[in-house]
Amino acid sequence: MIIKPKGTYDIVDKEAIKMQRINHLIDYFCEFYNYDYIRTPIFEASELFHRSVGESSDIVTKETYDFKDRGERDLTLRPEGTAGVVRSFIENKMYGSNLPRKFYYNGPMYRYERPGNGRNREFTQFGVEILGSNDPAIDAEIISMPYRLFEELGFKDLTVKINNLGDKKDRAKYRDALVEYLTPHIKELCSDCQKRFTTNPLRILDCKVDGDSVVLKNAPSILDYQSEDSNNRFKKVLEYLNYLDIDYEVDKTLVRGLDYYDYTVFEIVSDLSILKGSSTIAAGGRYNNLVESLGGPSTPCMGFACGLERIGLAMDEFEEIKKRPLDCYIMYINEEEKLKAIMLAQDLRISGVSVDYDTTGKSLKSQFKEADRKNAQLLIILNSEDLQKGLINVKDNLTKEEKKIDENEIIDYIVSNG
Repeated sequence: MIIKPKGTYDIVDKEAIKMQRINHLIDYFCEFYNYDYIRTPIFEASELFHRSVGESSDIVTKETYDFKDRGERDLTLRPEGTAGVVRSFIENKMYGSNLPRKFYYNGPMYRYERPGNGRNREFTQFGVEILGSNDPAIDAEIISMPYRLFEELGFKDLTVKINNLGDKKDRAKYRDALVEYLTPHIKELCSDCQKRFTTNPLRILDCKVDGDSVVLKNAPSILDYQSEDSNNRFKKVLEYLNYLDIDYEVDKTLVRGLDYYDYTVFEIVSDLSILKGSSTIAAGGRYNNLVESLGGPSTPCMGFACGLERIGLAMDEFEEIKKRPLDCYIMYINEEEKLKAIMLAQDLRISGVSVDYDTTGKSLKSQFKEADRKNAQLLIILNSEDLQKGLINVKDNLTKEEKKIDENEIIDYIVSNG
């Protein structure tokens, strides 16, 4: 028997219903926030992710699915969505006018990592990017949007963790101070941190192994190395969050795992027990230098992303997922009635009514059970004698009331009573 690869999954039954609900709400939110849908390739040139995400990041060094195609081109299955959106922005010359551009994407990503709680090698990521605005109000909007989306899905007790990384000069000053502080302690940290010490010391603050160590807790704060302009900008972001009634806490250790971030970075955290150690349900930040580093003009940008599997897992703790009731179930016995059922089902579906009928030869008794299993609201019970008189029997499956409706009026009756 052929089975699915490790770290992948099938979306069926309850999980499919849950994903559909999340996706519908995403489309709804993005429409009213005025974001345009964008779809980029599932695989891109490897250089795109190596240059954007960072050669020293865990994603590039440990997790990307890299391969050569038949033309010996180096390609990578996308591990995240931002780089592809930025590449499209540059390639299609969207920077010329009508800025800012506001996009959202929703699709599969791939990372070779240990599968765990709400974490897979193939996962679905929803994200939003705004390209072409440095206004702190955009930072607040990008943070508030997923926050309100999660509230609409039923999440409680959400917290935003936020930090300010500053500009290149700010980070360079902080990097020197951090290296000086860590030098006598580096052997006390994990092997990954020891590697990061020479490649990207700021990533040490994001370590999942040593995150609670005394060494990192006593590390200097990046907020003490910000310029006046950077500090004032961060204060403005926090001011806007206060106006939007967003609960947040400043976390000086928050740096995020991708190298392109600067200024504002954030995570939205839920304390649901079902998530266990995977409490971050959305994250993002500002990346004002990424477009330029990939060959485009200087363009300030901001975005966030979240994994739908983790959101769906969290929903299991506070919501019972049920399929939407079926509007109507059509029942029949003989071939003449079956033909009528097929035609009637088509007409009702065109009219916006959800309909089903048996195609496995069930008895009438079994069809009644099937209608109950599908939670059908109305039953259409066809019989040849009624059809000869131009009548169709309709039963309300809740009240058990039955009526014989003129065949020419059946569509209007079902639409108005479904």
